[in-house]
Amino acid sequence: MSDAPAPRLRLGSTAPDFEAATTAGTIKFHEWIGTSWAILFSHPGDFTPVCTTELGEVARRAPDFAKRNVKVIGISANNLNDHHSWIQDINEYGGKVGPTDVQFPIIADPDRKISALYDMLDYQDATNRDNKGLPFTVRTVFVIDPKKVIRLTISYPASTGRNFDEIIRVIDSLQIGDKHRVTTPVNWQKGDDVIVHPSVTNDEAKTLFPDFTTHKPYLRTTPLKVE
Repeated sequence: MSDAPAPRLRLGSTAPDFEAATTAGTIKFHEWIGTSWAILFSHPGDFTPVCTTELGEVARRAPDFAKRNVKVIGISANNLNDHHSWIQDINEYGGKVGPTDVQFPIIADPDRKISALYDMLDYQDATNRDNKGLPFTVRTVFVIDPKKVIRLTISYPASTGRNFDEIIRVIDSLQIGDKHRVTTPVNWQKGDDVIVHPSVTNDEAKTLFPDFTTHKPYLRTTPLKVE
């Protein structure tokens, strides 16, 4: 693992490119993303209980990601042989919930190079280490747009499973906002009213959003039909 400091990745940063071995073959990350959106999500290690439930859920939600033009890729600090064995466990356990078939790639990162590149290593929790004392990754999610820009990051504690309904909700919000010059209010769900972006003048809003309502000079909402 390199001692070079990882870049400070923030919302709006370009997602670092890398080449890696995965369960679906070797990829170059930016090339693999192509013109899609992407979710990169990390796991402390293979054969861990919380992550086993998560990967099964991601596999079952494949149609939801596909219709949003989102590719999903996992990463953990294990080798490919471990990954392939773990996938069998994920599919077997996930089958108790519903048909589960992990098809998305999982990156092998035993030397932590990619985890360090994305600042995903857990240096704080002394219990979150392998038998060599190397830190595992924190359970991080990156949502990356087709321009390779990081649009969302969420880090979860090892004890708490991720909520992929929320991750999909944010992707819906980002994609709608990019297309329609709107933002989304608290607890928004697809189909709810949205907020007219502050950069839109009232004259523009009359054309773009004929049914908009002004609640405050800085707060205007509008219904918005989306697929």
